Amino acid sequence: MPVNEKIPDYDLDEMVVVTAPEQLRALANPLRATLLELLLERAATVTEMAQAVDRPKSTVAYHVNLLVDASLLRVVRTRRVRAIEERYYGRVARTLYIGVLSRPEDKQVVAAINGLAEAAAESAEAHAADELRCTLAHARIPIEEVHNFWAQVQEVARRFAQIPRAGDQAYGFVAGLYPTDAPTLPDAERGPTDRRDRRRSSVHEAEREATSQHGPRVNPARRQLPDLPPVRHGGAAGR
Repeated sequence: MPVNEKIPDYDLDEMVVVTAPEQLRALANPLRATLLELLLERAATVTEMAQAVDRPKSTVAYHVNLLVDASLLRVVRTRRVRAIEERYYGRVARTLYIGVLSRPEDKQVVAAINGLAEAAAESAEAHAADELRCTLAHARIPIEEVHNFWAQVQEVARRFAQIPRAGDQAYGFVAGLYPTDAPTLPDAERGPTDRRDRRRSSVHEAEREATSQHGPRVNPARRQLPDLPPVRHGGAAGR
């Protein structure tokens, strides 16, 4: 899948943790959330954003100023056109991560931010037209694997956002990972074959551990060739 690492076309942090009440309120507004998402593509002026969302320029300017005051947007560059300075806005970070909240009112604000619910409503038309690609799976996995898997999903989402822009249709991508009470099978009972395999695995593990600590075991009746000096090849160094 081709990606453009220069999307967006300005420098930004990878992640910012959001906990301030004014930041949470800013994120909870649907229009401001849309403006933030638009700026994952490139920096834009208020005029360009107003055209994209089909809203009055004054309305968009008001919401942009709120996002700037909340330290979620910033001016990334300017351009002078006919004695007027145009400001191009960008996000402060690629990912805005909602941190640990202690105030009940803040938790109520965040409860309204539900990407899965938004995607469900947004994709209804595509579902009716049989143009929805969706998968749902359940698995009983340890918490450390939850973190590992989610990191991979985040990387996929980043690659999706960096696919070069083309065509006339915009597509949505949503991912969710959450605990459920979905039914799961109990652990399989181990039979005699499983126990033999487990013993073999223990022996192999012990051999590997001994090798890592003392080096490979060598038959004393055999002579070893001396180590050859490393060979350097042209081009990039191997890892």
